[in-house]
Amino acid sequence: MKFLHDILEKQKPMFEKGGKLEKFYYLFEAGESFAFTPSTTTPAKGAHIRDAIDLKRMMMTVVIAMIPALLFGIWNVGYQHFLAIGNPDAALLEIIMIGAIQVLPIVIVAYTAGGIVEVIFGIIRKHPINEGFLVTGMLIPLVMPPDIPLWQVALATVFAVVIAKEAFGGTGMNILNVALTARAFLYFAYPTDISGSKVWTYLGGESTVDGYTGATALSIAAEAKGSAVTALSEATSSWAGAESLFSFNNMLIGVIPGSIGETSALMALLGAIILVGAGVASWKIMASGVVGALVMGLIFNFAGGSLSADTTYAAAFMQMPSYYHLVMGGFAFGIVFMATDPVSAAQTETGKWIYGFFIGLLTVLIRVFNPAYPEGIMLAILLMNVFAPLIDFYVINANKNRRLKRSHV
Repeated sequence: MKFLHDILEKQKPMFEKGGKLEKFYYLFEAGESFAFTPSTTTPAKGAHIRDAIDLKRMMMTVVIAMIPALLFGIWNVGYQHFLAIGNPDAALLEIIMIGAIQVLPIVIVAYTAGGIVEVIFGIIRKHPINEGFLVTGMLIPLVMPPDIPLWQVALATVFAVVIAKEAFGGTGMNILNVALTARAFLYFAYPTDISGSKVWTYLGGESTVDGYTGATALSIAAEAKGSAVTALSEATSSWAGAESLFSFNNMLIGVIPGSIGETSALMALLGAIILVGAGVASWKIMASGVVGALVMGLIFNFAGGSLSADTTYAAAFMQMPSYYHLVMGGFAFGIVFMATDPVSAAQTETGKWIYGFFIGLLTVLIRVFNPAYPEGIMLAILLMNVFAPLIDFYVINANKNRRLKRSHV
């Protein structure tokens, strides 16, 4: 490694001011700082806060926390493929190969498209190219359906990086979560490729078994009559090998159709443990988000208890046990990896409780009363991203007023 570092150091003068490749300095600096510890140090004079963690270590911690969801997503994409074509007993290696062939190109395209945009803006604006996109480049594939066209992944990534990030000044300046902006762009620009019942399971030209349905748990619950739980249990009754596909345990583990990294609440929980243990993400946002979802679910249980599930719109969804919302769709993944984005989330400690609570509450509200979009976590987080500065503003003002009152006593 020292040999490679010495080679880079010898080339460095060409990229510094006055060198032949001066305009590419930040591209060189990005590669060097990514591979090795930056040579810049804190000045010896003055008061400084010194910490062992920098942006690179912070971003790598988040990427590591997402690896369980990525690996499980690769396996699940392959498993759902074989399940849909009537071969649930396929060999593990076959399952992983199908999943990897489908998922890894999406990851590569997202990183490539976003990386090119980052480099272009770094060169034009003459600002450092940092490690912020390490996380975004992984998040974007994990919130995509496995059958999404690669050109749409590239287009959505470029749109999100330019509009949601670079337009506001780059890393640390964005108002909206960049990965969710990419998904929202595709949802409104190409809805048939990111919603409905045909995009969540990769078939690869194979024929499906009789009774196959590509619907997700949320869409089944949203359209249920009588009992949402019963509808989930009966959704695959005639589908060989998938008789209990939408059981609570399967939804908790993530063995269901859905976005690549969002199906497993268990993998999201593992990621949460890593993030909270490393001090990277706020447990307050996660906890309050769960509470908000449960509270809204219980309110619907109470309000919908007297409604006829057979004749009243969304009554069956309203009567579904509130804890089901925690393992359905992308709630767990969103509340762990998206809502806790340190840039677009609330910054004050009290504000984090409020911010997370309303994300959970709005997620369930959108799911139940929006027939066109039975998910909810994406829109809830983006909406609260916009309100996060306002929440912090009122929290800070309230703190000021309390201190002023104490000073006059």
